[in-house]
Formats: sequence, structure tokens, C-alpha cells
Amino acid sequence: MVIKVLQIDNWTVTTHFILLGFPTRPAFQFLLFSVFLVTYLLTLVENLLIILAIRSDGQLHKPMYFFLSHLSFLEMWYVTVISPKMLVDFLSKDKSISFNGCMTQLYFFVTFVCTEYILLAVMAFDRYVAICNPLRYPVIMTNQLCGILAGGCWFCGLMTAMIKMVFIARLRYCGTPHINHYFCDISPLLNVSCEDSSQAELVDFFLALMVIAVPLCVVVTSYAIILVTILKIPSAQGRQKAFSTCASHLTVVTLFYSTTLFTYARPKLMYAYNSNKVVSVLYTVIVPLLNPIIYCLRNRDVKMALKKTILCNRSEPGGDGGFSS
Repeated sequence: MVIKVLQIDNWTVTTHFILLGFPTRPAFQFLLFSVFLVTYLLTLVENLLIILAIRSDGQLHKPMYFFLSHLSFLEMWYVTVISPKMLVDFLSKDKSISFNGCMTQLYFFVTFVCTEYILLAVMAFDRYVAICNPLRYPVIMTNQLCGILAGGCWFCGLMTAMIKMVFIARLRYCGTPHINHYFCDISPLLNVSCEDSSQAELVDFFLALMVIAVPLCVVVTSYAIILVTILKIPSAQGRQKAFSTCASHLTVVTLFYSTTLFTYARPKLMYAYNSNKVVSVLYTVIVPLLNPIIYCLRNRDVKMALKKTILCNRSEPGGDGGFSS
């Protein structure tokens, strides 16, 4: 395998990286390929079905499901940024990725991760308003506000990724660095840089703190108030009904935040160990697969809408097709 390099001012400038991926025997590589291919396709189908179900069922034209459709759309692209290249590498001896390809993959990956952090916080705020201010819920969570919140999530994700890329893409990567990962992530790239990356690390830390800590505070605060409100409901049936409306979201938040925090809260040197790849598989492959299942199992309305969608028995749209309840 021949990798091109450029010589500029005594620097050997990288045009390609080598993704080490999962170094195993060929037979096991094919097994991993099969497992991850099935997982990837299932994730796409699950999220697509949820989007179609929400769009086709008038009863799901509410803020909670509007944000859920954005989450499903996001996760379809989230896994698509990672999985195709990973699948190709399982079957190919050439595990190289171009510099531009690596930076493009990193940009979109960071965009989708940051967007999901903020979107999950917005969904927690929506549940807070629905449970703690039910009478004012239609007035507060209007179509316009839902659109602004969803657009804000995407805008913040895109801008955060762009700022990070300004500092990471301009670093020098000498020769043909070997990245001990199956995709281009921030810490593995910082590890293989052949110049001081402290400025990029500081920017990455500050932005990660803002994108992770602020939404996490919103989630924790929202659910703390929700819990207090639910405990004040006199009937057990009322408490159960109120909790069931946010149980699936709380489960998704716990899965996503716990797996990503475990990875990104640790020093970048931890990326030298293969155990980190296993944790990364959780939030890049497993969690996007489980999220649609969690919402379907915990939500009767979504299950009913999915049955109608799968059977091609589209329900008639209700009301004006808006998102308000």
C-alpha cells in the first residue's frame, strides 16, 4: 500500500491516515462485518419507520413527537457517518482514509453528537412543561417555538463542530499517522499530531463543557422538578401515567450521556487502549439501535402508529396537522 505525502518546509504533511480499527483474524473480521451491517440497516429502518409513523398519524402531531422525529432523523445520519467506512475496513486491507475524508467525517460526527446533546435537553424541557404546566402547555410549546428550538439545536451543533475543526484541521500530522480507532475522533487525532495541540485541546475542552454540561444541567433540573411534581399527584394511576410520558426519554438520555461522558471525560491518552473502542461502539452503534426500540416499547401511541405504518393503513391526519396537543 502506497500512501502519498507532501514535503513542505521540512515537514512531511499528511494526506492520509490509517485507521487501525479492530485488528482480528480474517474470519472474525467477516463476523464483525455481518453483525455491524445488520445493526446499521436495522437502525436505519427503525428510525425511518418512526419518522413515517409520526408524519402519517395525526395523533402524533405534538411537540414530543416532533422532537422525536428530529432525533430519529439525526441518528440515521449519525450512524451513516461512521458505519459505512467501518464496514468497508472490515473487508479491505487498505484501511487508509484521506485527510479531507477524515476531517469531513469528524466534522459531521461532532455536529450530530453536539446536536443530540442539546436536542435531548430540549426534549427534557418539553416533558417538564407538559407535566408541570399542563394547562399552559399548548400556549408555551407552540409550533413556532418548537421550530425555533429544533433549528437552534442543529445550528449549535454545526457551529460547535465548525469552531473545533478550525483548530484541529490546521494541526500538522507528520507522515502517515496510525489512528488507534475505527473512525476519526478528536482525541485520537490530537494524539497523532506532531506539534503542540494544547490550544486545540483547550478549545475542545471548553466547547465540550458547554455542549455537555449546560444541556445536562437542563436535563437534571427538568427531571428533578418533574419528579417532585409526580410525587405530589395523589393517585398511583396518575403518577404512573405522568411518569410513563417521560420514562422512554429518560432511558435514552441515560444511555447516551453515560456512554459518551465515560469516553470524553477521560484524558486523551486513554485512547491508546483498545478498551475505548468497545465503549465507542456503545454510543456510535448500539445506542442508536436501541433508542427507537425504547420509544416503541414504552409508548403506546408510537406502537399503534408504527403498526398502521407497517401495514400501510395510514390514519387520517387530525386537526390542522400542527404539533400542539
